[in-house]
Amino acid sequence: MRIFVALDIDEAIRERISRFMEGLRGFAPDARWVRPESLHVTLKFVGERPPEFVEKIKQALSSVQANSTDVSFRGYGFFPAPKSARVCWIGLEAGPQLASLARAVDETLFALGVPKEEHAFSPHLTLVRAGGRSARGQKGHAPNVFQHLQEKLAALTIPDFGTMRAREFFLYLSQPQRGGSRYTKIAAFPLQ
Repeated sequence: MRIFVALDIDEAIRERISRFMEGLRGFAPDARWVRPESLHVTLKFVGERPPEFVEKIKQALSSVQANSTDVSFRGYGFFPAPKSARVCWIGLEAGPQLASLARAVDETLFALGVPKEEHAFSPHLTLVRAGGRSARGQKGHAPNVFQHLQEKLAALTIPDFGTMRAREFFLYLSQPQRGGSRYTKIAAFPLQ
């Protein structure tokens, strides 16, 4: 089972982001856009694990003690850098509770033998990934498939999609499918 730990997002915020994405798709037609129903805030990617190990993960995550927090969705950016972009994302603003939750999840799963994160927690919502037919140009050069999208976004005011209160986090199952993976919540864990 391919699994990860994440926050879900409120439906009103999901709808605003979906409308925003629809207005931008034509500016990066060869990129792989995330389906709006798949949007989530990843806290920890675990990867492939056998079902019996997933049960141990559920038990361990039920012991995570963390506080609920407000999370605001605004702005955008590109990984790893605008000129060599592979991912376009929406930014998140949250108090220290969100980073504390990600750290607690990471430490809890490390105790089960899941490797710790190598990079600092950087919360974001992935909107679109470079990919598809023209992800690789001739002779292995990767063209910036986001150039027109970057130009369009630069002409807009910085988007603000709203704020939600995160009251729980989830263990998700990821099932690769044609057109993008399908994510299913397999366990929920309340925040204080």
